[in-house]
Amino acid sequence: MAFWRLYYHLVWGTKNRQPLITSAIENHLYSYLIHKGSELGVFVYQINGWIDHIHLVVAIPPKLSIADVVKNLKGASSHFINDRQFLEGHFQWQRGYGVLSLGEKQRPFAEAYVINQKQHHQQQTTNTWLEHMTDYDEGAAEPESSVPILQEPAPIYVIDDERPF
Repeated sequence: MAFWRLYYHLVWGTKNRQPLITSAIENHLYSYLIHKGSELGVFVYQINGWIDHIHLVVAIPPKLSIADVVKNLKGASSHFINDRQFLEGHFQWQRGYGVLSLGEKQRPFAEAYVINQKQHHQQQTTNTWLEHMTDYDEGAAEPESSVPILQEPAPIYVIDDERPF
């Protein structure tokens, strides 16, 4: 067995960013994702979100690829929501996701950001880097958006740099 400490901040959205994550399904969805993550060997440190996307701070073992973990979590959770008929319509996740790697010192800051998701969106203090997701493999380029994304006055994950990592 290998020694590992691999932490990630994951984010993905609902299909067409529809406001489908209501308070009625939120607890069911989050509990299910934690359970499914555990089945995969993924430890979920924190999970929370907004009406059209979710954030997770996780540890993924090196034997699993990030893409496969996200694919499994998204697929299983949408099936769970639809099978239980939590919504009148069909629930679906949007293609793609965002992932940022974390160090041990950054993990508590990532967890705090996720815990406070609703406040960040209500107060418009979201962080561009931490809200970015896409279905393109675009690497480490600065996220571009035609919609202005509000950013916190100071990055939350970093000490001396303007980027969160």
